[in-house]
Amino acid sequence: MGGQDWEHFEHKADIGVRGFGETPAQAFAGAALALTAVVTDPSGVEAREKVEFELDRDDDGDLELLLVDFLNAVIYEMALRKMLFSRFEIRIDDDKLHAVLWGEPVDRQKHAPAVEVKGATYTELKVSEARPGRWVAQCVLDV
Repeated sequence: MGGQDWEHFEHKADIGVRGFGETPAQAFAGAALALTAVVTDPSGVEAREKVEFELDRDDDGDLELLLVDFLNAVIYEMALRKMLFSRFEIRIDDDKLHAVLWGEPVDRQKHAPAVEVKGATYTELKVSEARPGRWVAQCVLDV
């Protein structure tokens, strides 16, 4: 998988993240990279340590709810492990999301974290195929 595609968008006092990709999984990875970019420049985060987790999908397979659950799981791993992540491999199956994150422990001098992300919200939540082969995954983060 090539470089992640992402951007931020303005939303009052909070900040929105938006990921793009050829598949929902790639768009989720882009949204996660945008999450890291809220805290620090992701290019300064080395992919030295691997963290893996799985999430169950709800009964109706709602991608939007899965995006919020996924981003909140990334935020949880960041807080629990005191790490930042710069590389994301996501696989979405019928019943699970499989995530592999690579990053390194936070170094305040090196990373100069700008804010602490409290959580992903349902505000402006959207996961959709904008055009064939171009998925968008977005929501607003509580910072």
